[in-house]
Amino acid sequence: MSTGPGADSAPAPNTDDIPAEPKPRGGTFSSLKVRNYRLFATGQVVSNTGTWMQRVAQDWLVLSLTGSSTAVGITTALQFLPMLLFGLYGGVLADRYPKRKLLFITQSAMGLTGLALAALTLTGQVQVWHVYVTAFVLGLVTVIDNPARQAFVVEMVGQDDLRNAVSLNSANFQSARLIGPAVAGALITAVGSGWAFLLNGVSFVAPLAGLLMMRTSELHKVEQVPRGKGQLKEGLRYVAGRPELIWPIVLVGFVGTFGFNFPVWLSAFANDVYHSDAGTYALFNILMAAGSLAGALLAARRGTSRLRLLVGAAVVFSLLEMTAALSPSFGVFAVLLVIIGMVGLTVNVTANSSVQLATDPAMRGRVMSLFMMVFMGGTPVGAPLVGWITDQYGARIGFFTGGLISLLAAVGVGLALARVGGLRLRIDLRRGHRHVAFVPRERSARQEELAAVA
Repeated sequence: MSTGPGADSAPAPNTDDIPAEPKPRGGTFSSLKVRNYRLFATGQVVSNTGTWMQRVAQDWLVLSLTGSSTAVGITTALQFLPMLLFGLYGGVLADRYPKRKLLFITQSAMGLTGLALAALTLTGQVQVWHVYVTAFVLGLVTVIDNPARQAFVVEMVGQDDLRNAVSLNSANFQSARLIGPAVAGALITAVGSGWAFLLNGVSFVAPLAGLLMMRTSELHKVEQVPRGKGQLKEGLRYVAGRPELIWPIVLVGFVGTFGFNFPVWLSAFANDVYHSDAGTYALFNILMAAGSLAGALLAARRGTSRLRLLVGAAVVFSLLEMTAALSPSFGVFAVLLVIIGMVGLTVNVTANSSVQLATDPAMRGRVMSLFMMVFMGGTPVGAPLVGWITDQYGARIGFFTGGLISLLAAVGVGLALARVGGLRLRIDLRRGHRHVAFVPRERSARQEELAAVA
């Protein structure tokens, strides 16, 4: 799903390995000039709408069956546990096999999980363990789907439009997030969760049709990595030796694990703080989606993905969560959700595009699987933990705790990147001067090169 603050940061120890920053062709929607990408984006907006319908219906169904925020956290954890356990293997498969064929298989399987949950719910047989199993199976499919889908983008649009396409993918997802929760809220109130699950299953016809209609001759060919020993370790060594890869991944790991547990917090705020129903929970999701969509469109126009933007956005995102947790009224909370959505999307897109652009094409599947593993795979740890805190101490304390942990991680990663880039923190309290800034130390030629791309 879906990705900065204060410190300057530094990329790879060997800048010869870093692809030159491509120049965008211009325009917020430049990637849509590519026919294959248009087909892909059209199919994704339909299935993403269904996905968001299912997410809202699933969370509310679990809360209705159990009355427990911890149970909602467990459901979320089970959906992301396979990513934590097997995520890197998904990246190996994405590098080894044609991504279009892999996506056809995974998208079909995801549609079937929605139909299965619909059948159980509409027949009145659904129990909470059914939802747990369905969430876990969906997570298994996502292990392959996520790195394949992330790495397939560059095959459709090429290197020059990669950043724009990544941003538009996020805009696509957030557009669906505006529609899906609203429809889900209406359906749950009128006829129950089962119809939301059914529509999600049917929605996967659209991406499958898009994949079938693509012109394979127009795809940018990427050599498939042959089967061999040690490919998993090779991917880990590749990332470990490159600060411009490892530190963004560490940061999104902490933010994803502790700062993105919105199903737990928003359902608890709707139910326990504002004593409302599924419609309010859907409204909260819509407000965050509106902010995220605005953030995605701004990111599509942005020409660079510098690491200092990533760290800065993560700091702001964390502070906004802590502020929202203490918000005195429904109106203030609602406004802050829009801003949180915008800044959170900036964190996600900036991390995603900067990592992809700094990665060799033959390694992209494995690197993106690691990226998604730490971003989403930490949820099995974070979601039950913040769910328990929310149950024990209330929604406000749970939300505040997630923001505080994310803030500490962002500051720590920012300082680490500044050190790698040969920078130091300067505090100047004189009037008319910049009070807090990172400035160069005396540094080597290599550090000069690293700081230039920070």
